[in-house]
Amino acid sequence: MSMTDTQPSGGTPESGEVKHPFHITKEEERKLRLKGAEAVPSLVIGQATSFDEYARQLMIPPAVMDLARKAEDLRLSAWEVEAMRKHLAPAQPGRKVGLLRQILQEKKGNDDSHPPYIRVACTGRGDYDYLAAEHGHLHPDDHPKGDIGSPVVLEIWPAQHYSPIHSHGHTTGIVFCLAGQLDVMVYDRLEWDATKLGLLTLTPGQCAWLSKDTYAVHRVYCPLDGGDGITGPGYMNSTAEFGASFHVYLNPDETAVEREDDESYSRDRFKYVHEITGKHGFFETHSDLSWGILRRVLANTPLT
Repeated sequence: MSMTDTQPSGGTPESGEVKHPFHITKEEERKLRLKGAEAVPSLVIGQATSFDEYARQLMIPPAVMDLARKAEDLRLSAWEVEAMRKHLAPAQPGRKVGLLRQILQEKKGNDDSHPPYIRVACTGRGDYDYLAAEHGHLHPDDHPKGDIGSPVVLEIWPAQHYSPIHSHGHTTGIVFCLAGQLDVMVYDRLEWDATKLGLLTLTPGQCAWLSKDTYAVHRVYCPLDGGDGITGPGYMNSTAEFGASFHVYLNPDETAVEREDDESYSRDRFKYVHEITGKHGFFETHSDLSWGILRRVLANTPLT
């Protein structure tokens, strides 16, 4: 876990000033980073470098550690990262935007309560797979609605974009950073005024985690340079910078720990707090793209 300050950007608060996405001052950020570094169990899974850190990681559930061990060698290749940048870049005069920017624009048009990000299902289909037809990678008639509840998801976070505060209910899982930089704020419950338990920054190879009893409520944010403007509801960045993360969510019956007592029992539907109204809502976990389609698009993207 990196405890250094994030890169300067339009969304970084000055001392005493509160801004999106975490609604904290710089002094509060400093304190929350210290809390994150000392959290028990550890918020992040990695190679322990001290006795204290070893003890904090020892308290992480075995099912989570198993997921982290299986993911520890995952990386996006250099050409995949560069191709994603091409498809995230804002429009240039006389040029059509790439597939990922097109999806972001579609999602912003449907919901501008928070800056959009992209979910890529590693199993099943995505809601916007049909847009790949315009890039020559899918037949125009082959675009069924995306599946929900993929257990394995790649998430692409444009610079200065973020998720609403949301809960993963009874699932057990990991958030593994693949590219760029991601800030994760962890909360004690799903409420607008919930207590913030800690803030951590993930860089490639680092892994956060959650279970139904621990760290199930969080918000994810990419603090890289988003260009002009200040992040918040309705924001769309003007750069190709991004962070990427690999997520695994297991249902209780897949981890031998079952207890059904609320409406967020499985990964098919998660509860969140609306960024503008502060009210609870549910979203079905439809993915925007399928990995097979995205990788074909990236493989055929000129990088020069």
